[in-house]
Amino acid sequence: MLRLGIDVGGTNTDAVVMDGDKVLSGIKAPTSEDVTTGVVQALEGAIAAAGIDRAQIGNVMIGTTHFTNAVIERRHLSRVAAVRLGLPATACLPPTVDWPEDLKFVVDRHGYLVHGGYEFDGREIAPLDEAELIRIAGEVRDNGLKAIAVTCVFGPINAAMEQRAAEIFAEHCPGVPVVLSTEIGRIGILERESAAIMNASLLQLADKTVNAFGKALADAGLTCPFHITQNDGTLMAAETVKRFPVLTFASGPTNSMRGAAFLTGVKEAIVVDIGGTTTDVGALHLGFPRQAATVVDVGGVRTNFRMPDVFSIGLGGGSHVAENGAKVGPQSVGYRITEAALVFGGDTLTTTDIAVAGGKAAVGDPGRVGALAPDMVTAALNTITSMLENAVERSRVSPDPIPVIAVGGGSILMPDRLGDLDVIRPENFAVANAVGAAIAQISGEVDRVFALEKGLTREACLAQAESEATENAVAAGAVRDTIQVIEREDVPLAYLPGNATRIHVKVVGEMGASHA
Repeated sequence: MLRLGIDVGGTNTDAVVMDGDKVLSGIKAPTSEDVTTGVVQALEGAIAAAGIDRAQIGNVMIGTTHFTNAVIERRHLSRVAAVRLGLPATACLPPTVDWPEDLKFVVDRHGYLVHGGYEFDGREIAPLDEAELIRIAGEVRDNGLKAIAVTCVFGPINAAMEQRAAEIFAEHCPGVPVVLSTEIGRIGILERESAAIMNASLLQLADKTVNAFGKALADAGLTCPFHITQNDGTLMAAETVKRFPVLTFASGPTNSMRGAAFLTGVKEAIVVDIGGTTTDVGALHLGFPRQAATVVDVGGVRTNFRMPDVFSIGLGGGSHVAENGAKVGPQSVGYRITEAALVFGGDTLTTTDIAVAGGKAAVGDPGRVGALAPDMVTAALNTITSMLENAVERSRVSPDPIPVIAVGGGSILMPDRLGDLDVIRPENFAVANAVGAAIAQISGEVDRVFALEKGLTREACLAQAESEATENAVAAGAVRDTIQVIEREDVPLAYLPGNATRIHVKVVGEMGASHA
């Protein structure tokens, strides 16, 4: 069976058809406002270029930046209630206290502090105030709020109060979805709460977008199941995305990095993905993106769910060039590059024009940049190289030489060598993100507190967690023989009784034939 990988970016929608390890075709199409049009154009182009019967396609994997763009652009977000269980503690820091002003409309005046929550050692701060939750449910109904985000102080230690709150809201606000913070984030209260609120505000958009993906595939005559890639480069079922859209936030750069590792066979490297407007830079470890160890900023909001350690700079193939080549970006012509850049008949000097004038690329009409001053072209190329060198150095964690993999449509801007590092530009580099989506694997995960008592050892707990994670992956569709452990964490919780330790294990495996 063949795989169809699709990556829906802010500028382009890319699609590839793959047969095992071989890329049969790769196509770029402009991303459309309705999502569906761009997806259909890309997939139809890829199928036609591959010259295959679409009935041969057994799996469709989609990566999308749709939800993170919604937060960044403050569009398509629903108004929700944010309920925190923690009074009389935490009253000085209400929900969304550290959010940008232009994003606070999501919660507006519907942030609630309720008696309840736990101390760090599992003791109750106060009994759960169920009467107050019932009163809040009435306000949710009266104001037509679309979802409820519930966050309990030290909820990851004990999720019982969050679960009880969900039961009460289900009874008194039937049909209104409830997001529990313990299903998304980690210990930090504000970051976990923010992640839950954002997830709640995206639920309606997630439902609409996932249904649009399904309709686009059905209209194209593809009846196979489809999955959507998440932050760590593995797959989620489409129905899961409807519940947890925030888990796709970093899937775009993650897909590029996974695709770069696949196309080169290199497992340890710095990946530079140069698009039309921005360049994403991150490090590969064992073929997967290195995870961020601290909080991650999304649209000005601090969150703490697992995200790859990727950062962006304002450099792309459509970036403006000014000040005689001394200034490049961050402004960009973006998706208008084929009409705005000089080589395409436009009137804006872009980095693509500089690459053509400098003999690094052959696109458009080179005659339209023949009159550019050589000194200005050299200065602009030096500025671009300096920006890329600084970005790569920021991702290095040791002085040891490590290869740089350049991918993305704008990677014509990458020099053949960057400082003391070799640069690899693989075949099909322009559609590496769609390749990353097509090769995505199924994951299984366990993250909970174990009590080391009654003779139970740390090693036994790790083995139990690994076994449970493996079964979770198999249940989700992974082939047992291909499963490998990619994350294993063991954090002793000295402040809890019973010699407790928190264990996190993640495994990945190839998708099984039953899901083809």
